[in-house]
Amino acid sequence: MDRPVKQKLVVVGNGMAGMRTVEELLKLDAGMYDITVFGAEPRVNYNRILLSPVLAGEKQPEDIVLHPRAWYEEHGIDLHAGDPVVAIDRHRRVVRARSGLEVGYDRLLLATGSSPFIVPVPGSKLPGVIGFRDLDDVDTMLAAAGRGGHAVVIGGGLLGLEAANGLLRRGMAVTVVHLTDSLMNQQLDPQAALLLKAALERRGLRILLGAQTESILGEHKVEAVRFADGLEVPADLVVMAAGVRPNIALARQAGLYCERAIVVDDTLQTYDPRVYAVGECVQHRKATFGLVAPIWEQARVCAAHLAGCGHRRYVQQATATKLKVTGIDLYSAGDFNGLEDSEDLVLRDRHAGVYKRLVLTGNRVTGAVLYGDVADGPWYFDLIQSGADISAIRDRLLFGPALCGAA
Repeated sequence: MDRPVKQKLVVVGNGMAGMRTVEELLKLDAGMYDITVFGAEPRVNYNRILLSPVLAGEKQPEDIVLHPRAWYEEHGIDLHAGDPVVAIDRHRRVVRARSGLEVGYDRLLLATGSSPFIVPVPGSKLPGVIGFRDLDDVDTMLAAAGRGGHAVVIGGGLLGLEAANGLLRRGMAVTVVHLTDSLMNQQLDPQAALLLKAALERRGLRILLGAQTESILGEHKVEAVRFADGLEVPADLVVMAAGVRPNIALARQAGLYCERAIVVDDTLQTYDPRVYAVGECVQHRKATFGLVAPIWEQARVCAAHLAGCGHRRYVQQATATKLKVTGIDLYSAGDFNGLEDSEDLVLRDRHAGVYKRLVLTGNRVTGAVLYGDVADGPWYFDLIQSGADISAIRDRLLFGPALCGAA
């Protein structure tokens, strides 16, 4: 029996979320679609999570490639790298790229990702002010490091600290600026943040907390950063790592329903049943996403529905964070802030540089923050996800699964 004519799938975005979805789709039904992929960058798909090791000199750009050109060719995927889609005509079911190329679709997958939030202060458009989002940014940072001088990283979250560590290892003097008075305040409690700050300062980073950027100074390029309290710090490079914003302009222009991001249902379908979206550009039940684990799950669910296997639903789950700075072990998972009825179990060994805090709610682990000794992090994460009753091992819980095994 002849197979039906293939449907046309167009993927807007050649990054990790879109290509993971295509991978999952090919596992389920490799022959269902003719697939066309448009990417803004003139490259194949690579692992953005590993940009920090490239910056630090631990990896080379070729080491982080996920899908070489041969992979696209092997699977019959038509890749248009460096030619982003600029318009979607949902009535004609056609996308138009910057080159003018038009391609029709039966199903459309939006994986447009996000962009660095550039703090809107005077001087933010000066040469030498960049985000930390792609290999071009890494190239700019490496060129600046080659000339030496001082870098200011605005943002003391995960990405900012990784950028700062990489620039420090490349020989620059680095100041990290953070608006709140606690580093990585989205992932760490204040006690763990203090330990992290001390460790980073011992490495040579200068850290300014509670610092609000007022302006970036310079004539033809960045020369300094001025703060609201009047302090000025010299700068040959300013890296903005103060968060990201979902890329939704294309979806809005196409008339798709967006709030903070492209709104999707439990199948990763937008309000147009022919259009799906995954990754950092989506909003599911009011939440947006930046970590790999939930995006991988989105890819699995979305691929199942594109393949006609419509039994899967996307369910948000607890996530875990690990800092990628060599020599610093840090892990957090779940709701580490706790609620009114939650309790804390804390182990602190200042001499060994170890801090563990578990948040318990109703004899269940709901959050964990580990510093210095993170070996048991995945075990605590499993307890959080499973909602297991830990009442029988509560008195040994801080010491990990080895001591809890007997109970």
